[in-house]
Amino acid sequence: MTARRAILVTGADLAPQALELLRDFEIVFAGKTPTEPDLVALCRQHDPVAIIVRYGAVGAAVMDAAPSLRVISKHGSGTDTIDKAAAKARGIEVKAAAGANAAAVAEQAMALLLACAKSVVKLNERMHAGHWDKATHKSIELHGRTIGLVGLGAIGQRFARMCDAMGMKVLGHDPFAGELPAYIQRADLPTLWRECDAISLHCPLTADNRGLINAQVLQSCKRGVLLVNTARGGLVDEAALLEAVRCGQVAAAGLDSFAVEPMTAGHPFHGEPNIVLSPHIGGVTGDAYVNMGVGAARNVLAVPGAAVAQAA
Repeated sequence: MTARRAILVTGADLAPQALELLRDFEIVFAGKTPTEPDLVALCRQHDPVAIIVRYGAVGAAVMDAAPSLRVISKHGSGTDTIDKAAAKARGIEVKAAAGANAAAVAEQAMALLLACAKSVVKLNERMHAGHWDKATHKSIELHGRTIGLVGLGAIGQRFARMCDAMGMKVLGHDPFAGELPAYIQRADLPTLWRECDAISLHCPLTADNRGLINAQVLQSCKRGVLLVNTARGGLVDEAALLEAVRCGQVAAAGLDSFAVEPMTAGHPFHGEPNIVLSPHIGGVTGDAYVNMGVGAARNVLAVPGAAVAQAA
């Protein structure tokens, strides 16, 4: 007799297509807001061979509670909520569903860029209040402007193609990027800050780039620059950004990720007319949900030892 090995999902659900791929496993759901003690308790109870990470963080304590753990598979592309050093020390593979949500996030970045350039939110509010600002309002035309992308993975390159199609000049910085399409011009960060009319972040969060967008960087940018962040909130010094928006150095910012999530009432960004906010939903579409689930499941199945049945 054999017993099915367990997979812990740090969420409340997984796409049916992913569940079908994992039909030989016992799937354990941790709920929408799992805490570290929750995950430790579930690991001790079920000893999962894999963890699929949707919400919450997976650190050393969680790993140590699961002696059979072989792989931690991210339901998405960002692995900053996984202690990769701890995983490596324990021989546990960390994998991401790279590119699974690229279309969704790139589209959200474009939506935020356009919202900032065209004052979509402010004009909508004014119209609903009965105003007609045609005689006094001027939007920013993106055609002919220069946009700088930090990070040129699947999301960054897809977004770059969209910007190019709109007639924008695209500068990109990514020391790990291979061959790039002709419409992306490589640039170092000082050049990118200095020359770009808009900046969009598409890189992972690391110890080296935390607070990348700080007061000094913002001051070195063109006055009236637009900033979009659909990557990780820790890339931006939020206090510095708020000050730069209020003084006009940054004309507008479109943000989908934040230093602390979920954002709670009373956050300094609340009520700022030139900051457009969305609740880290860039990758949350029906298609991306399936793609990320299937990608995460396939990454589990690809790890030697993860799919071996456990003796009863």
